[in-house]
Amino acid sequence: MKKTARHTVLEVRTISLHQSYHGWATLERIGPTDLAVVVSAGRERHVCPFGQVHLLRSRDNGQTWEPPVVLANGPLDDRDAGILRTSNGTLLVNWFTSAAWLRRLESAEAKGPKSLSELGDGFVARCQKMRLFMTPDLIARELGTWMIRSTDGGQTWSPKYDCGVGSPHGPTELAGGRLLFVGNWKAPSGEEGRNGSPYSPALGAMVSDDDGRTWQRGGAIPQRPGDPLGSYHEPHAVQAPDGRILVHIRNHSDQDRHCILQCESLDGGHSFSVPRNTGLLGLPAHLRVLRDGRILTTYGYRVVPYGNRASLSEDGGRTWSEPMILDEKPQPRDLGYPTTVELDDGTLLTVWYECLPGATLATLSLCRWRLRD
Repeated sequence: MKKTARHTVLEVRTISLHQSYHGWATLERIGPTDLAVVVSAGRERHVCPFGQVHLLRSRDNGQTWEPPVVLANGPLDDRDAGILRTSNGTLLVNWFTSAAWLRRLESAEAKGPKSLSELGDGFVARCQKMRLFMTPDLIARELGTWMIRSTDGGQTWSPKYDCGVGSPHGPTELAGGRLLFVGNWKAPSGEEGRNGSPYSPALGAMVSDDDGRTWQRGGAIPQRPGDPLGSYHEPHAVQAPDGRILVHIRNHSDQDRHCILQCESLDGGHSFSVPRNTGLLGLPAHLRVLRDGRILTTYGYRVVPYGNRASLSEDGGRTWSEPMILDEKPQPRDLGYPTTVELDDGTLLTVWYECLPGATLATLSLCRWRLRD
């Protein structure tokens, strides 16, 4: 039996300042009153060649936000940024690069003028101009799963390096300081994954025992019987108070498409259980352990009424409450990837992206809310 968790939404407002399409953000506390959001911005639409990784910073618990700082602006599309502040104070930012826009352009060209017109003449011209620089060697070199580190609170950053895995919301820290990053493993060097991504179809873990400087392969996440390889995407992990590692997985299998799956690890990410259906409908999810030990998952809801939702577990992730609605609008929208932090007073802040009907650019929204039970 699921318990119903009561909550109160205090406000929902737009926080992005840059006039571009924003997507797939991650929110993290980086100081007593300091917050950071990393997001793919500088782009024109959901799939395009112009994506950059931006960092937005608030020094007053999200009341006001500074203009973005560009952390990555490579020759490919920089997407799906995640951020973690480790217990050492190190900031880790991850993202992946994509050639999906190039494959989409090639497909439209092969289909003829009508398909190109549907993309938009001006957009097609800009993509074709970018293609002039896309040599096979450049794509092979730049297509990847990337990470940068800062040990001075984000004032300076390391050069990018390969972390071997990708997923939107990045790694998590385990008890004892080990870092765990679950996601799609990077495809073998020189190979291009599905839809112009650097990903293999397999999900698994990378672990770091040196504060994110280097990463080694951990265990694979198995498939349920009947689910083909490539059905699972964009996982996020957290360690429950009893030491178990929980992973929520975006699910595209035919048997229960878009229901969040959950698997567990009892050995620090060396092996994982076969995923099971949580009963929560949404994609993808972000997990957070609250100060009282309860576990919160937040996720996008892409069926009518579209919006963003949260669910709470009071038993270490074994069961989940009925969904709590953070925002809801009846129109289909490009939206989601919500992530949440807890402030010192128990207030919860959740950030997501959304492109409203009639708009051409997606923005970042912040929801300030509280649990009432």
